[in-house]
Amino acid sequence: MRMADEGISLRELDPRDRYKLLCGVIVPRPIALVTTLDENGAVNAAPFSFFNVFSESPALIVLGLQHKPDHSPKDTTRNIHRDGEFVVHMVDEALSGAMNDCAVDFPSGDSEVAATGLATLPSVDVKVPRLAAAPFALECRRHVVMTFSPDRELLVGEVLRVHAREGLVDEANMYVDLDAYRPIGRMFGNLYTTQRDTFALARESHAQWLARQHAKELKDA
Repeated sequence: MRMADEGISLRELDPRDRYKLLCGVIVPRPIALVTTLDENGAVNAAPFSFFNVFSESPALIVLGLQHKPDHSPKDTTRNIHRDGEFVVHMVDEALSGAMNDCAVDFPSGDSEVAATGLATLPSVDVKVPRLAAAPFALECRRHVVMTFSPDRELLVGEVLRVHAREGLVDEANMYVDLDAYRPIGRMFGNLYTTQRDTFALARESHAQWLARQHAKELKDA
């Protein structure tokens, strides 16, 4: 029996249990609905929750790419390897159903965008179309890909341009209206979460923190 203070050794777990544990612990995760073009020009779309922003200078995002059980690349990975271009769409409540449909295991070569009836718009800096229904679309170019195993790659992409649905961004100060945005997050299994309940925590300077601690000590004395 494992002692509680020893923790769980991930090296002793099989990959499936590792996946379940990590996905249950690291929540919520943002969702990237990624479009790419296949060799015939069909628009592929696939959701990823191993995804986040990495840097603003340069503007970089990171995306975890998973291969098929036979270690061959999935459509998104193969298309990015070939062309180096893709579009990341953020997923809001309204887009969640279509995002889930894009996770269906369509045969390679079938367009999830065509199958689900998602409308597209032309991008500016990349040839991959963007989804008209997305609250935000990030035109991206491959920066670097790192391979860690036969099944996993880490893609670092440079964000070239951001498209926002009208009313979501105050461009004078680059504030995003969260109430209008309504993004969803990935939990684990079939669970997702909305982001409607928020709270603020102001970041203090060291001097402010010391003053607050001093005031607390005086009050408790």
